[in-house]
Amino acid sequence: MPKALVRYQNTGDLHFVTFSCHGRKPYLDHASARELFEHSLEAMRQRYDFLLLGYVVMPEHVHLLVSEPREAMLAKALQAVKLSVAVQRRERPFWQARYYDFNVYSPAKRVEKLRYMHRNPVKRGLVAQPEQWSWSSFRHYATGEAGTVEIQSSWTVNRRKKPPNPLS
Repeated sequence: MPKALVRYQNTGDLHFVTFSCHGRKPYLDHASARELFEHSLEAMRQRYDFLLLGYVVMPEHVHLLVSEPREAMLAKALQAVKLSVAVQRRERPFWQARYYDFNVYSPAKRVEKLRYMHRNPVKRGLVAQPEQWSWSSFRHYATGEAGTVEIQSSWTVNRRKKPPNPLS
């Protein structure tokens, strides 16, 4: 029997979360599947009111750097994201039942986890440079590019503070 994972919730920490497709199968191998995941993630980010600081969608797993949701436990929000994708993809089982959760307790750990996520496609040989992988938050940090999923960073904070330009 697998040892139970200890999860530390309600700490105010960020969470580095990893979850995998069932049997580590590459169910997210096609762009359409990765885009579906991004849309589901954004919908659940809004529904459960959590901040997303970074993500990467790989062919057989996903990494997220998230805050604790204001409206529910993190496990419930993740379950909703996974269920949304599984139902739309009609692949059962789609996901491994569990997920890995690491509390990110310092700015240095946050940077470490973001770098790890953003370098993952390069390390795997999927692309030569992180900016070439469309299904991650890297380009948001590198250029401020807004993607399907809203990323919480100084870019988005500054964008919200500026009044809209009526001439543009």
